[in-house]
Amino acid sequence: MGIFSKDIATLDDLFVHQLQDIYYAEKKITSALPKMIEKATDPQLKQGFQTHLQETKKHIERLEKVFEMHGKSAKAVKCPAIDGIIEEADEVSGEIADKRVLDAALIASAQAVEHYEMTRYGTLVAWATQLGRADCAKILHETLEEERATDKKLTTLAEGIVNRKAA
Repeated sequence: MGIFSKDIATLDDLFVHQLQDIYYAEKKITSALPKMIEKATDPQLKQGFQTHLQETKKHIERLEKVFEMHGKSAKAVKCPAIDGIIEEADEVSGEIADKRVLDAALIASAQAVEHYEMTRYGTLVAWATQLGRADCAKILHETLEEERATDKKLTTLAEGIVNRKAA
């Protein structure tokens, strides 16, 4: 049957499935961020991860609100993509002894997560709009903008401080 369940027949079904996917991803990210905070040595990076952990908890609450608005129960479906990104981050960070290089690797891993989230939220905003759910699109867009802002902060930190120290 492919990567989707047989229950997906309409764009609305696909929208709900994608909500379930990102709901799972956000919960996984919430459990991965404390480990990244612990490993990070750059104070700004550590603080950035702490801030994003709090934001991620808000993202989960927003998703639960969108599920409710859409008349669905908040439910997660396993997301192999985010599992793979987090697994790779764990493997790479476990192999780096130089803490300055580790911080650069942590940023790269965090940006892989951010880019995944941006693709999912961007798609969800477009589908919610297409389905006439401007109310859901507005909430999802708020999260999309926070993900973009986090990615930009990570880039600034990497290029301005962390990558230079790692070099």
